[in-house]
Amino acid sequence: MSSDENATVEASLARVAAEVSAVVERVAAHPGELDPVLDALTSADRVFVLGAGRSGLALRMTAMRLMHLGLDVHVVGETTTPAISAGDALLTASGSGTTAGIVRAAETAVEAGARVVAITTAPDSPLARAAEAVIVVPAAAKLDRSATTSTQYAGGLFEQSVVLVGDAVFDALWRRSGLSADDLWPRHANLE
Repeated sequence: MSSDENATVEASLARVAAEVSAVVERVAAHPGELDPVLDALTSADRVFVLGAGRSGLALRMTAMRLMHLGLDVHVVGETTTPAISAGDALLTASGSGTTAGIVRAAETAVEAGARVVAITTAPDSPLARAAEAVIVVPAAAKLDRSATTSTQYAGGLFEQSVVLVGDAVFDALWRRSGLSADDLWPRHANLE
């Protein structure tokens, strides 16, 4: 990448904000399309979350917020995570929708009778096909270095979108719950 006058933090913030804003507009363009996501999470006995790398880190933020709502939430891979079963939901994030471990986990969840929710850039991917509810994020996949969908590096826009979509899902569920911030606060971590 060559040096230019746009190589400032301010210029980068503007580019990132514009890309994220465009994704948010496109995801929100179809009212009601994301209702199956909310339904899968609220009707689940337990919610399991799984993502790899930075997508996984972004999804852990959503896990915490869902726990604040009072949902029984587990992060896949933690030593205390139980087996998934019928009545549960697996919330996943994979830009490509082909991350082997995530696809295998989704298939296992389906075999166990659990519902799968996927956040991905690839609506025709194996992960999306295994999912009952899909949030398609119109962002560049990690290996797309063409700079046509995003000028950011290695899936950055997707990962940022996972955080925002997760917060939006939490916010919608919170508003539906009728709970106040004071109702949620006792579940906030106190062993900090």
